[in-house]
Amino acid sequence: MKNKIVKLETLKKLIDQLRKKNKKIVHCHGVFDIVHIGHIKHFEEAKKKGDKLIVTVTTDKFVNKGTGRPIFKQTKRIEFLSQLSCIDYVCLSDSDSAIKLLKIIKPNYYIKGQDYKIAKKDQTGKITLEKKIVERNGGKIIFTNEETFSSSNIINNNFSYSDDQLKFLNNISKKYSFDYINKIFEKIKKLKVLVIGETIIDQYNFCEALGKSGKEPYLALKDIYTENYLGGAAAIANNLAEFCKKIKLVSMIGEKKEHLNFIKKKLHNKIDTTFFCKRNSPTILKKRFIDNITKSKLFGIYSINDDNISKKEDNNISKYIEKIISKFDLIIISDYGHGFISNKTALKICSKKKFIALNAQVNASNIGYHTLLKYKNINATIINETELRHEMRNKNDNIYFLSRQLKKKLKTKNLLVTRGKNGAILINSKNDKLVECPAYANNVVDRVGAGDSMLSIISLLIKIDAPEDLSLLLGSFAGAASVETIGNSTFLKKKNFLRHLEFALK
Repeated sequence: MKNKIVKLETLKKLIDQLRKKNKKIVHCHGVFDIVHIGHIKHFEEAKKKGDKLIVTVTTDKFVNKGTGRPIFKQTKRIEFLSQLSCIDYVCLSDSDSAIKLLKIIKPNYYIKGQDYKIAKKDQTGKITLEKKIVERNGGKIIFTNEETFSSSNIINNNFSYSDDQLKFLNNISKKYSFDYINKIFEKIKKLKVLVIGETIIDQYNFCEALGKSGKEPYLALKDIYTENYLGGAAAIANNLAEFCKKIKLVSMIGEKKEHLNFIKKKLHNKIDTTFFCKRNSPTILKKRFIDNITKSKLFGIYSINDDNISKKEDNNISKYIEKIISKFDLIIISDYGHGFISNKTALKICSKKKFIALNAQVNASNIGYHTLLKYKNINATIINETELRHEMRNKNDNIYFLSRQLKKKLKTKNLLVTRGKNGAILINSKNDKLVECPAYANNVVDRVGAGDSMLSIISLLIKIDAPEDLSLLLGSFAGAASVETIGNSTFLKKKNFLRHLEFALK
């Protein structure tokens, strides 16, 4: 019944008409991705409370329930609901909550499932505000008592995850309650973190491939639009911002401070910054040319000066870090190998009795020259499999053997190796135990930024001595959230992150 599906403007007029007729309006709101018997009983109970039942449905872009969600697009979800006889009108909600619509609809009764009865268990924190708005407008919120069937559980077991992923998730859910996980993040909230590394501007040039030039053998592209994203150590700081008490970023930009306004604008307002300007250098700009249809990368051009910084600059950086380092609980070093962190500065940082997490990345401009070996006695080292094999000069041997060899070579207490679609492994400092976790990215759009997201979360967890398997899962979820978007176009949001985890463990 398509006339049940109405736009917001039409719904406003219908509500005015119902009010004039003294009709009681009942309102339900949700995603309704997989509609099951629990939902139907919920709607039937709701309809009994009044004359007309309005169901509002969250649009696709605001569904924050984890990777691959929603299973069904918004057009399919509202079409299905419109077929239920107990529902009178269905309307899309272009918002991340029901708050805006509650102010418009002003229902006599707002109906929620019993899962929302205990407000503190609502990770979004919005049920309390929704209740206030309903009651302010003379309405009442009612929690139905129908038997609970978890849509997320149905989706997790049948749509979202492979057998290996489900097995790991089930083991985690049996061992750790969500209250326990929340307490872990309460510990993390107290941390003061210093992030050291180069700031990078990731420029994405979206193009249409026209084909081979008519006169010469090169690919001709039509420029469509360009977007700049904040990358490098600045991206790590942004990913940490909503999780920790204090974030300090010490980084490097170009001599002429180009892009500085953009950098400051894109950094979370919680982050304190100190930028050193590298002489005779631009702010690092990595241009990538992207096919606009497939979103595949065609080629890249880097604006960069990879020379080491001068002795004077090095002394200034080293002295500054030495001056402030005692104020922080955790030091995260992301060394992109572009000349910012010298051997001298690296050794000075390592000589301090601080918890240090390190990621020294191999990329197109530094391969063959960049090494982890300038860092000693690190608490946690994060590296991908390609970087591991590069560091060990070994492309064939067993990854588990090589991981243990590198751990000994670096004298690092914890070694995390990310392996793309093959997941990640973590070797801890307590008993040299190796823990392995599958990857949770089912919709890979762009891998840029995934390592930075994972580094951000896993460093915090290792610092507070969280369990290895739980740390790996949370780090994998952070990486999965990143690869499902272009570049660093979005950063980790604490509420969304915990919400994804909550639904995955149901």
